[in-house]
Amino acid sequence: MHNACLNCNILGGSMTRRENPAMACIVCGNTRVAGLAGWHATCPACHYESAALDVAINAHSGPAVDEAEREAGLKALRLENFRTIVAWARRHVTAGRPRLLDVGSAHGWFLETAQEQFDVLGVEPDAVVGARAAARGLPVRSGYFPDVLKDGERFDVIVFNDVIEHIPDIRSALAACHARLNEGGILILNLPNSRGFFYRLSKLIARFGWRAPFERLWQKDLPSPHVHYFNPRNLQQLVKGQGFEVAETAELPALRAKGLLERLRCAGNVPTLSLYVQYVAIMCAIPVLRMFPSDIIVGVFKKKAAS
Repeated sequence: MHNACLNCNILGGSMTRRENPAMACIVCGNTRVAGLAGWHATCPACHYESAALDVAINAHSGPAVDEAEREAGLKALRLENFRTIVAWARRHVTAGRPRLLDVGSAHGWFLETAQEQFDVLGVEPDAVVGARAAARGLPVRSGYFPDVLKDGERFDVIVFNDVIEHIPDIRSALAACHARLNEGGILILNLPNSRGFFYRLSKLIARFGWRAPFERLWQKDLPSPHVHYFNPRNLQQLVKGQGFEVAETAELPALRAKGLLERLRCAGNVPTLSLYVQYVAIMCAIPVLRMFPSDIIVGVFKKKAAS
C-alpha cells in the first residue's frame, strides 16, 4: 500500500475527464500515448505519467472523516519521514534561523517538526484542515500558493510534502518557487515514485482487469487527486529546466510497522478478517520490500545563482 494513498489532505469526490495523449509531455516534449484508462497517459520517452482528474478542493461530498483515526494511522510514519527531511534541509541551509514555507501544510505536522530549527509558515488550500492547524497556534494561511503570499515575501526553503503531484500547472508552481526563494535557497519535493514497488504492482494487476488499486494510488474520486507521477530521473529533468540544480536525492520508507494497523483501518470500510489478513501479510512483507524501490522519493534542489 503506497504511502500517499493514505496521506491525502482531503477526502470526498472528484470528476474525471478523458486524457488527450497527443498532448506533449511536460518533461521532455515528446508525444504521450494512451495509458491504462481513458484519463491516464504516459510518455514513452521519459516515462512521465499524467491523469485528467479534476481538482475539487473544499467541495466535500463524501462521508465524514474520523480525523483521530487518520492521525493514529498516518502520524507515526509521516513524523519519521519529516524528521529526515528537516535534517536534510538544515544540512543545505545552515546560516542563522532560515525561513521555511510548507506548501499544503495540512494538519501542520511538518510545521511542528521544523519549527525548532526554522522560522516556519504553512499554506493550506483546504479551509477546514487549515483552520484546525491554525487553531493549534500554527502559522498557517488559508489559500493557494503563491496567491496568499505577500509581495516580496521570500524564503530559504520551500517544501512540498505529497503535494506537488496534485498541482495541474506544475511548471508555474516551480517557477513561483524559483521566484520566492532567496539566492541559494532550496526546494524540497517529497512525492510518490512511479518506480515504486506498489505502484508498479498496481499497474500490473490493472492490466489483468483489477483497476481499484491503480485508481486508489492516483486518488481518483477524491477532491485532490494525483495528476502527475514521476520517477527520480524525469522529476530531475523537469525541475532542472526551471532554474534549479540537484543537491540531493533519496528514497523514504513507504511503510513502517508502527501505526500500520491504524492506517489500514482508515483506508475504508474493510471487513475485520480481511483487515487482519492484510496486516499480517504486510508485516511479513516489510523486510522483503526493502529490496525494491520505495514508493516515496525526495528531491532537494538548489536555486541556481543568477548569471
